Amino acid sequence: MLKHRGFPGRLPGTDFQFTIRRANPKGVTPLTRRERYRDRKAADKRADTAFLEALWEHFGDQPFERGNLDAGRLSWLFGREVVPAEDPFDPASYDALLKIDFETARQSFPDIFGGEA
Repeated sequence: MLKHRGFPGRLPGTDFQFTIRRANPKGVTPLTRRERYRDRKAADKRADTAFLEALWEHFGDQPFERGNLDAGRLSWLFGREVVPAEDPFDPASYDALLKIDFETARQSFPDIFGGEA
């Protein structure tokens, strides 16, 4: 499992985790698309924003390996702002390649990417 050096481990001042320390000995947690409902807590929305901003600052528009990025946090963005960068894609692999869908991310998070398209 690739460890992304320099990537923030969590949202400062919270328990929202961005990375994991070690591979899960019981198996890799698969990425799944989680629905973001309008009534989510503000702290959850801040975590999504901070995580996507960290992804953008760390990887930009280049494909990146899932590695030690937290599956739970990725799943809140997966299938929308973060998409598979390879075909076939294995959602239960630490080696899976992902990328940021810039247009979707810009519409969903205008504060990071400078507004609507």
